[in-house]
Amino acid sequence: MKSIYLLALICICISVSAFAQTNNTNKVTENVNSEDSKSLYNTGLRYLRGNGVAKDSVEAVKWFRKAAEQGDMDAQYMMGNSYVLGRGVTQDYAEAVKWYRKAAEQGEIDSQVMLGTCYINGEGVTQDYAEAVKWFRKAAEQGHIEAQNMMGGLYANGRGVTKDEAEAVKWFKKAAEQGDMITQNKLGMCYYVGYGVTKDYAEAVKWFRKAAEQGNMDAQAMLGNCYAIGGGVDRDYAEAVKWFRKAAEQGHIEAQALLGSYYYQGLGVTQDYAEAVKWYRKAAEQGNMNAQYMMGGLYANGLGVTQDYAEAAKWYRKAAEQGNMDAQAMLGNCYAIGGGVDRDYAEAVKWFRKAAEQGHIEAQALLGSYYYQGLGVTKNTEEGIRLLKDAAKKGSETAKDSLKTLNISE
Repeated sequence: MKSIYLLALICICISVSAFAQTNNTNKVTENVNSEDSKSLYNTGLRYLRGNGVAKDSVEAVKWFRKAAEQGDMDAQYMMGNSYVLGRGVTQDYAEAVKWYRKAAEQGEIDSQVMLGTCYINGEGVTQDYAEAVKWFRKAAEQGHIEAQNMMGGLYANGRGVTKDEAEAVKWFKKAAEQGDMITQNKLGMCYYVGYGVTKDYAEAVKWFRKAAEQGNMDAQAMLGNCYAIGGGVDRDYAEAVKWFRKAAEQGHIEAQALLGSYYYQGLGVTQDYAEAVKWYRKAAEQGNMNAQYMMGGLYANGLGVTQDYAEAAKWYRKAAEQGNMDAQAMLGNCYAIGGGVDRDYAEAVKWFRKAAEQGHIEAQALLGSYYYQGLGVTKNTEEGIRLLKDAAKKGSETAKDSLKTLNISE
């Protein structure tokens, strides 16, 4: 099946002399001794691929055009591709649409998909989701996997059709049943969260497994999660680790962070802080804030790495700037004690406040103490006591101890 994202066809390299190439070119012309469109089309293919002749995209277009003008739908499709890619002709999406439409109206399935894609992207035509749906549906009803996937997405997002979760799932299932791993993962997610179907973890696992076994890293991560929580399968940390590892090795950020967590805790594997650091670092360097927070803790405590407070503060900051409240509290603590940074009570207050505003009760307790003492902020005993009492009411042991020390009732 021709890919809708065709960039180039396979180049068949044949070493021949210039004389031989000239003779072969003459033979090609002689062999097209009738003007039937299929012969013309095949000649175009030979020039496009360099099959027995010197590869020549311009010459290929010449023969495709002859066949296309006689109504050959495959040649019309190739003309559309040539104009999209600017291969043998100047790139021209409007001209591509013209040829895709001619082939699509004859039922050429890939042209229907390409025409639908042009309408989705507004390339060569005015963007029109309803028109895109029309052409994707024609291809989808012929069994085109990508078109079925697109139909599912259009129904899921209500583009060109009324939003309909059940209809979206119907189309995802058609593509999934043909073995498409991307859609199998989507269908698994539908069953996992109850989107358009009754929530069913066992059915979700079935589809995640099909996609995971084909190498889809998102499905591998989700299958690992199912084993981790016992969703649709018996809980099995070793099996969870197996699938997290497969996804992590492909660069799946969340799986890398989870694999780090499992090594840190010793779940499904022997506890190994160095291995935890390895996987947390991979996720942290890709921006995962929870992994960044854990890297801060590992450096602060010298677990799996040499203890390094400056490195700890660096990772806490990365996570804190993304809004991780635990990292914000820990960064505030670094400034409070001068751990890896110069002591700065005002900066400590800044980060304690950010964490407290997200509901971190220990950060709120520390913020209350700083207000009470006037550290890094204008002294305000009333505000300090209010923050301490509120934090104590929420369960902060730090706040309870502070109030007890100050001889203030909760």
